[in-house]
Parts: sequence; structure tokens; C-alpha cells
Amino acid sequence: MIKLNDNLPEIALCIVVDGKTQKISTAELFKGKVALFGLPGAFTPVCSKTQLPDFAKKETELKAKGYQKIICMSVNDSFVMQAWKDQVAPDSSIVMLADGSGLFTKALDLGIDLTDHHMGIRCKRFLMVVDNSKVLQLNVEEDSSNCTISGVDSLL
Repeated sequence: MIKLNDNLPEIALCIVVDGKTQKISTAELFKGKVALFGLPGAFTPVCSKTQLPDFAKKETELKAKGYQKIICMSVNDSFVMQAWKDQVAPDSSIVMLADGSGLFTKALDLGIDLTDHHMGIRCKRFLMVVDNSKVLQLNVEEDSSNCTISGVDSLL
């Protein structure tokens, strides 16, 4: 698993910008101080009721603490990520990172097998602080149905 002081692996990523999918490199996306939170799936209960809306509500506070970007990552396609943002956090500037094939999740070794729940391989619930692609903080939930150490308050 990715660890403190590791650099993120260089990989082509897919983000949603103004409803359109864009490819971007890890190095480009993670320039500056970034708060990255990962979660098992868009539209799932904890993700939709707690994690994404809490980050959206406290976005101004995070920016005041020097976070240049807030990124939400899930093993979902870009269309799902955009629809979810439109429903849950439409006014936020949170970047939606669509890891549809789970390649970035796998490269970080942050996958979780939710096949028993008919969801396949997904992303563990986590919170990461990254500065110019270097991991400065990593909080991974033991149980992905909880959002305690991966919530926005862990940064504030």
C-alpha cells in the first residue's frame, strides 16, 4: 500500500471538468497541496450522506488552510461521477476523479473486494494529503462503511 512520503505513481487519470471527461497525468493533477479522498462508490449511503457533502460544505475552510484542490476518487465512470456531483455537491469545485477501471486504486494498493455486496473491486475509504505528488498524510478506514478518520474534519 502507498505510504507516507511515497510519491504517487505516474499514471494517466480521468477527471470530470464542466461535465466533460479529461485525461490528466498524476503529476499534473497533484501539483501543490491537495486533499484526496477515496470512497467505495458514488450514490452509496455513507459517501452521499456524509463524505462528499461534508467536504463540499467545508471547502472554503480547506482552501483557507492552503489546500489548492480537493479531489474525490471512486471506482466509477466519469458519467456517474458527474451525475453524483450534480446531485450531491453541485456548487463545489471538488474535482471528481473517475477511476473506472480501478487502475489508480490498484496502483495505490487501496482496493477492497466488495463482490459479496455485488459491487466488485472498489476503493477503500481513505483520506490523503498530497503535496506535489508526495503523500504527507494517509488515513485508511479499517471498515469502509465508516467515515471517521477519512472525513473532512481530519483535515480541519
